[in-house]
Amino acid sequence: MKFFADTADVAEIADLAATGLLDGVTTNPSLIAKSGRNFLEVVKEICGIVDGPVSAEVVATDHATMMKEAAVLRALAPNICVKLPLTIDGLKTCKALTAEGVKTNVTLCFSANQALLAAKAGATYISPFVGRLDDIGHDGMELIQDIRTIYDNYDFKTEILVASVRSPVHVLAAARIGADVATMPPSVIRQLAGHALTEKGLAAFLADWAKTGQSIL
Repeated sequence: MKFFADTADVAEIADLAATGLLDGVTTNPSLIAKSGRNFLEVVKEICGIVDGPVSAEVVATDHATMMKEAAVLRALAPNICVKLPLTIDGLKTCKALTAEGVKTNVTLCFSANQALLAAKAGATYISPFVGRLDDIGHDGMELIQDIRTIYDNYDFKTEILVASVRSPVHVLAAARIGADVATMPPSVIRQLAGHALTEKGLAAFLADWAKTGQSIL
């Protein structure tokens, strides 16, 4: 499974990229707004930090303007992945960009039927929002399972990018199902490394080492 950071915080992205665990980045208008910086500047800076795809989202709602915004985004860096809403105009734009060899991420997916449409439009990634489905009483992971089954049935190449990830539990469940990517806040990526027994064991090792009075350096 590939790990994407869902953030526009360049310091966090740089720190995670140094671990070798980061395969890409997803952003959205809300995340960029939190940075308080110029949208295009932030996206370009992120593209220079990571080698993998960086999803940058259009804000237009009609096909013609989406295409114009996509042209601006594509010019920022070769690893830009244009993020599009799961609407008819978004799918139309997805089809057009895919035909031009541009990577696309169709976002705000909440049903398997929507995911099927995105795959037929040639999306590089489909972003189902599991956390938001959980919030309204649905099991977000059932959607991931349905999409995985449908995509495998027809050998679609669109990758399942699990979004709205709230905890390591979501990551584990998605990995078991066979999702291709999980995008998550930096805090969740760091939580994946944590375990009480790891911390306890390390503390014991360090205590025993201290008793020896030795130093490696």
